[in-house]
Amino acid sequence: MSEAANSNLKRVTLELGGKSPLIIFKDADLDVACQTSLDAIMAYQGQVCCAGSRTFVQEDIYNEFVKRAVKAVESRVIEDVMTTTCEHGPQINETQFKKVLSYIEAGKKEGAKLETGGARHGDQGYFIKPTIFSNVTDDMSIAKDEIFGPVQCIIKFKTLDEVVKRANDTSYGLSAGCLTNDLNTALTLANLLQGGSVWINCWDPATPQAPFGGFKQSGFGKELGEEAVKAYTQVKTVLIKLPGKP
Repeated sequence: MSEAANSNLKRVTLELGGKSPLIIFKDADLDVACQTSLDAIMAYQGQVCCAGSRTFVQEDIYNEFVKRAVKAVESRVIEDVMTTTCEHGPQINETQFKKVLSYIEAGKKEGAKLETGGARHGDQGYFIKPTIFSNVTDDMSIAKDEIFGPVQCIIKFKTLDEVVKRANDTSYGLSAGCLTNDLNTALTLANLLQGGSVWINCWDPATPQAPFGGFKQSGFGKELGEEAVKAYTQVKTVLIKLPGKP
């Protein structure tokens, strides 16, 4: 990336991944919340730049949410992606396969509770069972680092102010989201969360008109939308002195 910028001062736009928070409040529909959270982290086996890899759940519904999430993820069909029934495929290569498994081991050693998964699926290919950790704390490596794998970290929170501070306490800022039926809560989070995209009651509903790109170490510049066009243009200033005018 540095060479691309240094070679001839060419401009670059960078999208560098993230550790995106999905915040679930107690007034959300639990079944919808579980499915949305799994779609956010398990799509493409977690190999998505904007994966919702930190699932913050309000303490009032935390235990029930974990129970339903585990039940939902254990029903996913793991097989060759070329089949029509596949819901969960392999990691991209051996390097990534080993990396994800090493983070799973780190999560167990650091005190997170492995609820399901956490191991290889089968004896061929780079398949990893969809994995859920509960009792995750902000200082654990699985809660701080971009794993890029099918590992859901479910983190408990109490209040809105608390969760905003914790969600923003990261070097990344690609995306964020929340599930709530309270419009005031939704608008407050949309304003306060430090993410290039903030999704309310959904996750990653990409459209060509909506600019996409991150804050902080998640990069700079935008893909999609009018903002993306600006990366391919340059502004010219023309000043003309008129006769008889000072």
